[in-house]
Amino acid sequence: MKIVVSDIPEEGVKVEIEEHIPIESVKTLSPLHALMSVDKQNTQVLIKGVVTGDVELQCSRCLKEFGMNIKSEMDVVYHPIEEISKDDHHELKDAELDAGFYRNDVIDTDDLFVEQLLLGIPMKPLCSSQCKGLCPKCGIDLNIRQCGCELKEMHPPFEILKELLKRKE
Repeated sequence: MKIVVSDIPEEGVKVEIEEHIPIESVKTLSPLHALMSVDKQNTQVLIKGVVTGDVELQCSRCLKEFGMNIKSEMDVVYHPIEEISKDDHHELKDAELDAGFYRNDVIDTDDLFVEQLLLGIPMKPLCSSQCKGLCPKCGIDLNIRQCGCELKEMHPPFEILKELLKRKE
């Protein structure tokens, strides 16, 4: 969706969008849904709201594909690209991290929606919190059936340090 900055009324506008936006790294299972408020202060445009969508992920334990609903809040301030001086370099402050830029009086929100949705994906997606994963020896899915593999119990990495402390005492 494209927002024309000069068309935003002084009191702002509430926008609800539902559209299919292709995401390169993730398969979407439903159109993305965004509910947002768009306000303008001089040349700045403030966008606050929520974006949700169903995506297909791979479980980090058992490697099965599963669907997950992702919900992410957005709070972004857009500035005209002309405000950036090519000679002026400075370190970004915390308040500037949620900033975007628009060009030619138009904001394209598709990139914002995709970015927010990707940020909402867990680092280690799980099909279920009780997922048992795969057997490290034979590779069988332990959620489906148990295998007969004997797993050698490993020592914690700092166990030897405890023994050294005991010897020292």
